[in-house]
Amino acid sequence: MAKFLTISDVADYLNVSAGQVRTLIKNGEIPAIQVGGRGQWRIEEAKLEEYVKRGYEATAKKIGSDFEM
Repeated sequence: MAKFLTISDVADYLNVSAGQVRTLIKNGEIPAIQVGGRGQWRIEEAKLEEYVKRGYEATAKKIGSDFEM
């Protein structure tokens, strides 16, 4: 079963603000769902891990093949 994180959880994990996480969600960089009547965002832990992996891959492309992951 998937584990879901709050915006606050993701912000802490990435060491960014909650607003930055909301922007990543709205830009489609981190897939998320809204749950409940108040539309609270939840991010599946596996999707967050994929986002981080894509970030490493993009960085590796920018700086060349010498980059160690």
